[in-house]
Amino acid sequence: MKIIVGLGNPGEKYLKTRHNFGFMVIDRLAWQLETGCCQRKFQSFFCKKTVGTEEVALLKPQTFMNVSGVAVKEALALYKCTLQELMVVCDDLDLPLGKIRVRRNGGCGGHRGLESIANLLGTTDFPRLRIGIGRPLAGEPGKYVLSPFSGDEESGAQESVEKACQVLKTWIFEGIEACMNKFN
Repeated sequence: MKIIVGLGNPGEKYLKTRHNFGFMVIDRLAWQLETGCCQRKFQSFFCKKTVGTEEVALLKPQTFMNVSGVAVKEALALYKCTLQELMVVCDDLDLPLGKIRVRRNGGCGGHRGLESIANLLGTTDFPRLRIGIGRPLAGEPGKYVLSPFSGDEESGAQESVEKACQVLKTWIFEGIEACMNKFN
């Protein structure tokens, strides 16, 4: 089984914000796989589907970003998955809009969702797909990540979501090495 977790914040208020890139990717991937994250499980919107020979679970934690680790830990425990069968999808302030980076493991870079997962799992040794949102030219990063994309950024954000789905499909069927080689 592969578990893909998109990070974001629940509720209409945060729906199209930069910090919800993970949710946007999960929604699009669920649509491409012809399933929907409508079940409630692991304090998340959840769906599971066999794709080819792989069983894939998609999660959108509904616990708010800063406590996403609770949902991830519950899902890993129930399905007895290894950390390498987990992929976390999140936004990244340190990458420009449209840039994608896949890592086998690594630091959290100040991302509260990744920090929550790392704290509850007791390690940062899990794969992650970071999607660039860029840094604000002025103002607080906290307000920036909770703001929607501008009209000029919309098409770049949609392209990033599509590319992220390609990355995830590669990871599912070919593994992390092929994924990093093709997309980093």
